[in-house]
Amino acid sequence: MPRYAEIIYNAFWFSLERRMLQALIDESQASVTGTARLKLYKGSTIVTGRRSDNSLYSMKQVTFEDDQVAYDQFDAQSFVRLNALRLRLGAMAGQRGCIL
Repeated sequence: MPRYAEIIYNAFWFSLERRMLQALIDESQASVTGTARLKLYKGSTIVTGRRSDNSLYSMKQVTFEDDQVAYDQFDAQSFVRLNALRLRLGAMAGQRGCIL
């Protein structure tokens, strides 16, 4: 979005790049429906609620208690191992806090 805003700010509304980005945005948002409630205060925006009949959010799916639904506790092990890989590689190379 920063690039899109920059294109518009620089008056390139009719540019091919802006039209291509717009097509991408339009396609990605084609199935988005519903309403959102926002609170605006001193230059900040706070989401106070959202609702959609097409929402993918489901209370049955978000629980960590029932392994028979969508979340498998063993998935977390792989996730943590993968996210820690760069840190382990950095430590093995003797570079503390290295971002690989």
